[in-house]
Amino acid sequence: MGIYGTVNNLSAINLDLSKEMKVAHRHEISLGEATLYCSVDEGSPKEYKIEIEKIFLNNNTDNKSMLIKVKDDALLAKTGGIIQGMSGSPIIQNGKFVRSYNKCFSK
Repeated sequence: MGIYGTVNNLSAINLDLSKEMKVAHRHEISLGEATLYCSVDEGSPKEYKIEIEKIFLNNNTDNKSMLIKVKDDALLAKTGGIIQGMSGSPIIQNGKFVRSYNKCFSK
């Protein structure tokens, strides 16, 4: 699933190429600290700390390849630990895009 295609005129979509980064291969993802960018209030996305607790390397059937834990007190206070409807919120680890996530659960 997803949207696929080619952009022929990058200037038409107003991208900030200074934030360009590589996409991590599944074998490059590791347990531990990562960053989630999401908008829980009106406005621009903010950075929140998470922890990747488990990686499901063999799961190719759906979009559940990781178990993550929200570590950021501000995000936990705003959401109670569950973030739903956040499809497209990127996870960054070691300077690479790990994936977009649509649900985050804290313990």
